[in-house]
Amino acid sequence: MVSTTRKPSTHPLAEIIDRLESGGALLPDSAENVLEVVGVLKSYAVVLDAYWRNLTYISENQFLVLFPFYKYFNGDVSLPKLLKHWWHDRINYEFAEYCMKAMMWHGGGGLDKYLDSPEFEVLAGQAIQAKLKHNLPIKGLTKIFPEFLLEQVRQLCYYSALGQFWDIMSTLFFDLSDRYDAGEIRCIPDVVAHVKAGLVKAASVPITYSVKIEGQAYDILPKSAGLTFLMDAAVPYVEAVFLKSFPFMGTVSYNAQAQQISPDPGRFNYGVLYADPLLTGGAGIPPTLLMQDLRHYLPPYLKDFYQVSKRGETDLRVRICVSFQKSMFCVTTAAILGLMPYAIETAEATEQQANRKYLEGWMDQLMESRLPNVQVCEV
Repeated sequence: MVSTTRKPSTHPLAEIIDRLESGGALLPDSAENVLEVVGVLKSYAVVLDAYWRNLTYISENQFLVLFPFYKYFNGDVSLPKLLKHWWHDRINYEFAEYCMKAMMWHGGGGLDKYLDSPEFEVLAGQAIQAKLKHNLPIKGLTKIFPEFLLEQVRQLCYYSALGQFWDIMSTLFFDLSDRYDAGEIRCIPDVVAHVKAGLVKAASVPITYSVKIEGQAYDILPKSAGLTFLMDAAVPYVEAVFLKSFPFMGTVSYNAQAQQISPDPGRFNYGVLYADPLLTGGAGIPPTLLMQDLRHYLPPYLKDFYQVSKRGETDLRVRICVSFQKSMFCVTTAAILGLMPYAIETAEATEQQANRKYLEGWMDQLMESRLPNVQVCEV
């Protein structure tokens, strides 16, 4: 039976579900939202380009360097760079590592499973032995703690995987900005369509990782493992960074007796879609690092937009955080539409019902996020 009309949803966020089913996005369409989203993603593209290059450098050039004092220098250590580093006049690569650790801790996808496989242990073991060939003290340490270095290699795999994911995403956001400047991106659905097309195009790009030790290459994530961009990097990234993440130290107690953090990581809702932007700027709040990076690369039209507000630049990081959350709701929309059971345009009643159930499941998850807040122009 083919249906041409859908029954109204009874979900509390039914208006958003209806918008999605009508070809819209989680974020309402408006000229201001388009300007904010594209502008902040242009800045994000620059920052991501720096992030992925550093993550890749660490995974390939700091392999099992247990005290990597200069890991943020990408191999170029000089006094001017040291001074800038100490003065914090630099990209905050710590935020990239924060995201990497969230992905590793929450797991998910084929990468998480592969890192617990016998094949990985064999390949990682070969690289470890080659690296430690002349390091007798550390070789002795591995006899006492056999899992220690293996866990370090697992973490380096996440450095590499996230670097590969962000490499593709930074190019995707640069292209979005170019299309906006050319007049090709005019509305929020255009933004979502661009991101969705990019995700689909890169879906099957393999995630691989190898290191060179004394001139010989050692595969750690071989192509034969079958790891791919979408299901083994993008989807776990959304789950870990957009939705779950970690409680921000200094805002809640990690003391188990205080019971301020759920003992079930599956119930965590500290990701970018949930974070209160008013906390941005507080010491120890990881998003502050990202907002500080973004502020240096804002396109002129977005700077002008922020200047119009009554507070000018006094709450700039908060304004950037709001814009960034709006942009991530657009990216989330692209992921939601890309993983839907059936095409959003389907006229088949049973397929529409399956899509509706899928969307209502997402709305259940996002009800406590900032989604209701970004429906209106409020911080």
